[in-house]
Amino acid sequence: MKALVTGAAGFIGSTLTDRLLSEGHAVTGYDNFSTGRPEFLADARQSTRFQLCQGDLLDPPQLAAAMSGADIVFHLAANADVRRGPEHPRKDLEQNTIATANVLEAMRQCGVHRIVFPSTGSVYGEPGIFPTPEDAPFPVQTSLYGASKLAAEGLVAAYCEAFNLQGWIFRFVSILGERYTHGHVVDFCRQLAQHSGTLRVLGNGRQRKSYLYVQDCIDAILAAIERAPGKVNVFNLGTDEYCTVDESIGWITARLGVSPAREYAGGERGWVGDSPFIFLDCSRIRSLGWRPALRIRDAVERTVAYLQENPWVMDRE
Repeated sequence: MKALVTGAAGFIGSTLTDRLLSEGHAVTGYDNFSTGRPEFLADARQSTRFQLCQGDLLDPPQLAAAMSGADIVFHLAANADVRRGPEHPRKDLEQNTIATANVLEAMRQCGVHRIVFPSTGSVYGEPGIFPTPEDAPFPVQTSLYGASKLAAEGLVAAYCEAFNLQGWIFRFVSILGERYTHGHVVDFCRQLAQHSGTLRVLGNGRQRKSYLYVQDCIDAILAAIERAPGKVNVFNLGTDEYCTVDESIGWITARLGVSPAREYAGGERGWVGDSPFIFLDCSRIRSLGWRPALRIRDAVERTVAYLQENPWVMDRE
């Protein structure tokens, strides 16, 4: 298999790239390095089956050139900064929705028929059903990020129907693990590295969230590609548990050996668009034989250990 991985220098993209190479596949990595880290591709660059193209998904000719000859596209490039979406309202539109349209159009031009698209559990907004299944009614969207991903899902499905493509759409919970660069664990670890006596917490600490270890995430994606033959295959990806923000803080601080005073901003949401409860029904992906290896606490602790060993990852906000 020859794969194009967009966002190949990112947290999940680089981990997927390494996995594909380890299984004998050829990979072209495509990244503009706006948030991706060159260091994450150090191992991939040692392989003769890896090619790196530094380019932007908003440059259709360059994208099509990089995609030429691919059998499948793993479209992982995206803006994932949910919290700051209202500060830059075009970013989600351009980097998530328009970029996905460009990927799909390049696939049509290049004759590539399979796409893997990571969406988000945020597309459910604030649902009334828990755990939330893939066919739950969609409420009003609460974040620009979720809305942009839902629009991209629609484009993937429409291109599959119009141009005989095959798509796998994954609605992730938050992903944790090695190379993690964005989210609550790195935010808290960065704060505590600067001043271990206090920890500022957005919201009231009682928000309930679900998380998934990155290698379990990739296991699920590869299992679905092999075992789900539909035209458009939609899967929730997460674990059958959740934790509160306060519980997560307890695991993080215990691993770091600190006991900070917690200063809460207050309210049941940490920011505009933050869902106070995320818990997805993952029975559909489990029916394919996939099971996560790590529980949430283990994933949090592994992430903290990685950040302790690689403090340079926390250098950028």
